[in-house]
Amino acid sequence: MSEPNAAPVQVVVLGGSGYVAGEVVRLLASHPGFALAAVVSESRAGATVAEAFPHLAGTIDGLAFSDFEALPALFASASGDRRRFALVSAAPHGASAALVARAIALAESAGVTLSVVDLSADFRFAEAARYEAVYGHPHPAPGLLARFVRALPEHSSWAPGESASVCIAHPGCFTTAVLLAVVPLLALGVAEPRFAVTAITGSTGSGRGLSDKTHHPARRSNIAAYSPLAHRHAPEMAALAAEAAGVRPEIDFVPLSGPQARGIYATVHGRLAAARRGASAAEMVGELAKFYAGSPFVAVAGTPPALTDVVGTNRARLGVACAGGSLAVTVAIDNLVKGAAGGAVQWLNRIYGFDETAGLAAASLGWF
Repeated sequence: MSEPNAAPVQVVVLGGSGYVAGEVVRLLASHPGFALAAVVSESRAGATVAEAFPHLAGTIDGLAFSDFEALPALFASASGDRRRFALVSAAPHGASAALVARAIALAESAGVTLSVVDLSADFRFAEAARYEAVYGHPHPAPGLLARFVRALPEHSSWAPGESASVCIAHPGCFTTAVLLAVVPLLALGVAEPRFAVTAITGSTGSGRGLSDKTHHPARRSNIAAYSPLAHRHAPEMAALAAEAAGVRPEIDFVPLSGPQARGIYATVHGRLAAARRGASAAEMVGELAKFYAGSPFVAVAGTPPALTDVVGTNRARLGVACAGGSLAVTVAIDNLVKGAAGGAVQWLNRIYGFDETAGLAAASLGWF
């Protein structure tokens, strides 16, 4: 646990110029327990962070992007209680693992402690073979897979222990939304282990890179499905649901690109278990609310949520409906916060003994 007067934990952010990294920087800039030690971007090294994220000007003035080669000196110069570091990787899928492996090796060589939260898909499977089957290439750092805890904070009993260094693989944004609905249904035994999921995501989920499908004129006032029943994150959903609930579900997943900049709205449709076919929506709300009673960011209701309930926050809103043995859970999250940067900060809070809501208590924007 962190002492109230201890020096802030130094945080390194990789993949620093992307949308997710910008949200990590925004959240950490005002966090009482963390200090930004380096924001790494090879393409923007030397430029100020505020140039990439003008909306953060005034909160991060003087902070410049560095390249990866700055890390050895950073770790070597640490002393006393400033030898605690955290690393949040917002680097792309396929590139993050090698960078994380290098950072861990540098920290070990320098004798500093380094905990990691990886936001890519690189450590979300426990076995290298399963990763290769989904992504089509060998895992870049298979020797590190055993070190990682892979779960949402709400679905893991992991707590700070004796280990000085912790590695977390945070699920992706679509997966976060789906797991929030599916895991309690499976863990409580109230639904059959097969779900049909339709989820619409904002354009920030595609990152800064521009393409015909992510260009604003193509998405404005438009909705389109992509990779239906073949999306690469569907196996991740099933694997992580099985780890969290002890039951491996079948998940038929259809993602849609929406006209909004941020936010995911998912509908998870299933069948009540045979023994629960007569259950009412009120009963299901009560059971899911009890499941999440210790989770400050999750709220469950009998009415569907709105995306504006959660935009800009680490909160998740679930709405439950039942009819004739059929069950539908609607889920609203912010893809950049609860689905990525906010989840990372939530994990860091737990790792370093801060209140889980520290730096994450802001209300929704309401309109965007």
